[in-house]
Amino acid sequence: MNGSSRIVAVLGPTNTGKTHYAIERMLGYRTGIIGLPLRLLAREVFDRIVAARGPSVVALVTGEERIVPPRAQYWVCTVEAMPEGMGADFLAIDEIQLCADPERGHVFTDRLMRSRGTHETLFLGADTMRGPIRALVPEVEFVRRDRMSQLVYSGSKKISRMPPRSAIVGFSVDNVYAIAELIRRQKGGAAVVMGALSPRTRNAQVALYQNGEVDYLVATDAIGMGLNLDIDHVAFSALSKFDGRRMRPLAPNELAQIAGRAGRGMSDGTFGVTGEAPKLDEGMAQAIMDSRFTPLKKLNWRNPDLRFGSVEALIDALEQAPKDETLLKARPADDLLALKTLSQQTEIMARASDVASVRLLWDVCRVPDFRGISHAEHASLLEVIFGHLHERGSIPNDFMARQIRRIDRTDGDIDTLSKRLAYIRTWTYVAQRNNWVADESHWRDETRAVEDRVSDALHDRLTQRFVDRRTSVLLRRLKQKEALLAEVNDKGEVTVEGEFVGRLEGFRFSPDKSAQGAEAKALKTASLQALAPQFHLRADRFYNAPDTEIDYTDQGGLMWGEYAVGKLVAGDDPMKPQVEVFVDEAAGPDVEQKVQRRLQHFIDRKVAALFEPLLNLSRDEELTGLARGFAFRMVEALGILPRAQVAQEVKDLDQDARGALRKHGIRFGQFTIFMPLLLKPAPTRLRLVLWSLSQGLQMFPDAPPPGLVTVPADVSAPKGYDTMCGYRTAGERAIRIDMLERLADMLRSEDSRGGFEAKPDMLSITGMTLEQFSVLMQGLGYNAERGEREKVKAKPEVDAKPAEADAKTEAPAEAAKVSEASTEDSPAETPVAEPEASADAIAADVKPEEAAPAEAPVETAKTRETAAPTEPEVEVFFTFTWGRNRQAGRGPRRDQKQGRGAPRGDKPQGKPRHKPGGKKGGAPKKGAKTFSSRPPKSDKPIDPDNPFAALMALKEGK
Repeated sequence: MNGSSRIVAVLGPTNTGKTHYAIERMLGYRTGIIGLPLRLLAREVFDRIVAARGPSVVALVTGEERIVPPRAQYWVCTVEAMPEGMGADFLAIDEIQLCADPERGHVFTDRLMRSRGTHETLFLGADTMRGPIRALVPEVEFVRRDRMSQLVYSGSKKISRMPPRSAIVGFSVDNVYAIAELIRRQKGGAAVVMGALSPRTRNAQVALYQNGEVDYLVATDAIGMGLNLDIDHVAFSALSKFDGRRMRPLAPNELAQIAGRAGRGMSDGTFGVTGEAPKLDEGMAQAIMDSRFTPLKKLNWRNPDLRFGSVEALIDALEQAPKDETLLKARPADDLLALKTLSQQTEIMARASDVASVRLLWDVCRVPDFRGISHAEHASLLEVIFGHLHERGSIPNDFMARQIRRIDRTDGDIDTLSKRLAYIRTWTYVAQRNNWVADESHWRDETRAVEDRVSDALHDRLTQRFVDRRTSVLLRRLKQKEALLAEVNDKGEVTVEGEFVGRLEGFRFSPDKSAQGAEAKALKTASLQALAPQFHLRADRFYNAPDTEIDYTDQGGLMWGEYAVGKLVAGDDPMKPQVEVFVDEAAGPDVEQKVQRRLQHFIDRKVAALFEPLLNLSRDEELTGLARGFAFRMVEALGILPRAQVAQEVKDLDQDARGALRKHGIRFGQFTIFMPLLLKPAPTRLRLVLWSLSQGLQMFPDAPPPGLVTVPADVSAPKGYDTMCGYRTAGERAIRIDMLERLADMLRSEDSRGGFEAKPDMLSITGMTLEQFSVLMQGLGYNAERGEREKVKAKPEVDAKPAEADAKTEAPAEAAKVSEASTEDSPAETPVAEPEASADAIAADVKPEEAAPAEAPVETAKTRETAAPTEPEVEVFFTFTWGRNRQAGRGPRRDQKQGRGAPRGDKPQGKPRHKPGGKKGGAPKKGAKTFSSRPPKSDKPIDPDNPFAALMALKEGK
């Protein structure tokens, strides 16, 4: 080493211009080397020197990048990649305080002790290194540099209140992403900088921040290592980090290194905490502001004098302890751990049997674990690489091609691309090593191209996820009070500065749904500037629009086409709802009043059209007394009243009052009093909305589908919902009230006590199976007793026309009696009191049981052999009787006679007839009475000698 070499330690806090000073000193010499702590920082310094001297004389050497022109004079390197023995005129090591770093400190300590320039050597770093440098380099000169601007602690701030040009620091990838996402929603976006990013991605992200497209930077502690950014405030989201082995609190000097990024040049800066990070205590904050930290006493060291005679000798040399008390044995690094793992492999130990093989194995073990999957996975990859190098002298081209082709994809999200970037960095590092691949130039270009493509894709994903260019532009323009160019097209789509920001829906501006927080506020403020004239034009068009363009929803909303323009609110009268409009304040009171008047006219006309019978009832001045009071009850109930609720009022109405009410279409049913015209789908839908408003419901129940006689009962619906729908709940289902009244008319003629079966007409009007009908009847208060019996098959029809003609000729009296009985019975069903006889029996004037079947087949031996016995077919039937626990208005009264058991509603047309009911094929139930409206037949004339003849004659009216 030249004895005239000058060694200088330039120490001081951040923002003292140390790196800039070193670059200037290096360019004053013919050759020079500068070692930097990060690949990102090395790239930044490389670009600066290239801009000053040109690319032909500047080399860049990092673990993953090697740009070495033939006439290179100035070498910019990472500390680990610094070439040895070059004899450059100038040599500098930046961030020399990293000698105390537990992971990489031994590398910096080695450069401190053994690397020198022939004319000048500079060590740049924190003032805490003064003692160790003096102890290890006695000939060193110290130069103190003070900070060019002040650094002030500002306490804790919420991210939402973070000032522009701020950097928020996180100590994990997940934390950085979460903060960046929050800032995007509230501030328009943030650039992301992490040590794991490639220089290409990092530079693209920094450009977003430096160019002012975003005002915030979210980064790891990588920004603390000399990156020159325009930062006014640094905020820590945490005060501890994972150092590779455990979570540990950050030391004051580490916090100061990061906080010092605020306030570049002569501009003052501030630092503080945010999120869940606790406030700094006063002593620590003051120490950071004054740059007063505990001096370092121990530096990490690893023996540089390696022995490659065997793997065991190499491991022993690496684990050798230092003899100087200033030095501390470094903990095992990744390369040493990999070497120990591979030394346990028999095949590896067999290959590493000479000095060259051991040296090669050590070079392979020094490949960084960029992937970070696991120590075992990394060791397995190194084993494969060493096998190829030892056996073939280089890594095969097809193997390299397969590895790179698997990574060369740009699809996927941020995490996927980040993993691919970490994987390609491994092969980029391999390609940079001398003689490890057959065609070094090809594979270096290939890996660099793949890294650039993945880096660009990662930058795009980061920008898409964490930067909203539209919002950042709007926020900056609004802050600068610049006029914004906004437009509204005929579809209501609003654009500001050519960017879609939302749409005009009715009379309200709806910002783009992706906008939130400050972004949404900025969009709305900018957009409403262009909407003022549009509101008035739309209001005029809406006021003159026909009612067919306006409608109401089942939830009481008022729609103009596809846009909501208002909603219904409860008024003093259920039949007179009021309107609340949806109009932005920026539209003004004139537009709001015009929209309100138009909507009120619409709903008033809709009520008048659909509830015309009810409104006519309320305006009938001829109704007086009880009839007028009952009409008021009907209007108040929107046209449907359960009879049980007004049983006394109905009883008090005389026939004249009922007649007057019936003229308005009111039907007094057995279960419900209603107006049939109001059961149509349109009035029902509006009635539910008006009823829901009057009840103050938050969610309005929907109307049942139109045309259904029964629907499933909604047990969660509010009380009275089924009535407003025009239905009555009966068990698991609800039946339409008009069909229920028809069913009640049929049930009125049945024997409710003795028991009866369902008629086909009953099943027909309800649209139910027999099983479903039984459940419905139980819901109406009946008992349903299930039974089984042999099914009676219908007899085959015969051609009885001649016999019928003869029967009519011979027995006109019997035919007349049957006809007379038929006219007196109800039209629903004609009972059959006697078994039917065949036509041949009637023609022959014989008794039915004696008549032989027509055309009876002749039984033969063959038919007896082929005829198979058949089991009788069984059918299910139900017998219905009135339940004892009767509710008011839900069935026949106990004290009423059979056949008259149902509460009286409007009487059905025709006279009811009573058919005996029972279980066995319609036979009367044992012990039950039977009734018939048909007069008894006079089978025999009255015997004049009978002592009761006079009484019997009087009874018969004879």
